[in-house]
Amino acid sequence: MTHVRRYPEPDPTAREVPLLGGDVSEGVVKVGDTVRRPLGPNAAVIHAVLEHLERVGFDGAPRLLGIDDRGREVLSYLDGEVAGRPRPMWITDDDRLRSVARLLRRYHDAMAGFVPPSGLVPDWGIPDLPDLPALDPPEPEELIGHQDVTPENVVFRRGEAVGLIDFDLVKPASRLLDVLNALVYWAPLADPDDRYPEMRDLDAAHRCRVFADAYGLEDDARARLVRVGLGYTRRSWHLMRYRAAEFGGGWRRMWDDGVGEQILRREAWLRSSADAITGVLLASGAEPAAGPAWSP
Repeated sequence: MTHVRRYPEPDPTAREVPLLGGDVSEGVVKVGDTVRRPLGPNAAVIHAVLEHLERVGFDGAPRLLGIDDRGREVLSYLDGEVAGRPRPMWITDDDRLRSVARLLRRYHDAMAGFVPPSGLVPDWGIPDLPDLPALDPPEPEELIGHQDVTPENVVFRRGEAVGLIDFDLVKPASRLLDVLNALVYWAPLADPDDRYPEMRDLDAAHRCRVFADAYGLEDDARARLVRVGLGYTRRSWHLMRYRAAEFGGGWRRMWDDGVGEQILRREAWLRSSADAITGVLLASGAEPAAGPAWSP
C-alpha cells in the first residue's frame, strides 16, 4: 500500500485525454496539467523514488501529487515532445543523444543517496526462475535504475532531453546497466533488420561513443559494456517470456509479435559487433566520425 495523500480534485469536470505510445502501460490519461496512472504492484517504491528526486531538487521527473478519488496516482505533467511511432527523424541527431546521456547521468547522481523508507518491501519484478541466467560479469547494485529509458519515456524541449517518465520498471542496477538499457533503444543496439526504419542505417558504435562521452562513462565500464550487454540480453529473453505468460496484455502482444526472436537476433548481432563497438568506445581522442548529421 502507498502512504501518499489524497489529491484534492480542483475540477471534477475536467476532461480525461488518453496518453498513448507505450507498450504495456494502460489506462494512463492526462487531466489538465496532471497525469493519472493506475497503481502498480511497486507503487510504494516508485512513489519513494519520486519523492526523493523532488527532495534533492532533480527537475527531470514528474512530481507525485497524490492519489485521486479513483485510486490512481496523480503526477505532474511534463510538457514537451517524445519520440513516438513512427519515430521522428530527430531521434537520429547526435546532440539529442548527448542530452539523453546527460539527463541519465543527472538522474543517477540524484539517486546515489536514495535510501528506501524503513519497512518498505519492494517488488522489483524479478522472478525466481530456475533458468534465469546470472549476469557474467556480475554488476553491482549501485542505485535504483530507471531501466526503461525508451524514446517514449524521454521528454524533450527545444531539442534537449529534460525529463524521464514512466518509472514502473525501476529496480536496483549499476550505472552501466542503465546506460545499456538506454543504448538498446538510442544507439540502437539491435540487428539492423529489427530497427525502426529511421534508425536502420545509424552507426551504433559511434552512437555508443557519443552517449558514453556525454555521460562521462569510465573506461572500465566502456571495456565491459558489450560483455555485460550480452548477459543483459540473455536475461531479457527469459524475463520477457515470463512477463508475457504471467501478465498478458502488452507483454503478451510484444511476445506474440516476435520480441523474443528480436532479442535473440540482438544477442547474435552484439556478439558479432563486440570488437567494433568496444574499439570505438575506447579509442583515444575525439569521437570517431559518423555519417552525415541529421538536420531539420
